[in-house]
Amino acid sequence: MNSKVEQVLDAALALPDGDRVELVEALLASFQSSDRPPFDESWREVIQRRSAELRTGQVTPVPWSEVKNGARRKARG
Repeated sequence: MNSKVEQVLDAALALPDGDRVELVEALLASFQSSDRPPFDESWREVIQRRSAELRTGQVTPVPWSEVKNGARRKARG
């Protein structure tokens, strides 16, 4: 991931849950074309459920830096 993408991601992760949901929906919609089916409503349900889990403390968020570093370690073997 280049630094510009990482900056955008960091800014997006700092947004409130509702704003992140809207951002995800807008990004997914940007991939829609006439030859693809429309945005699947089940994704909206997953996003809303997971956002609620974060808000209520049912799950603990993992900082992006930890996720990124863990993925890089796994990719290296």
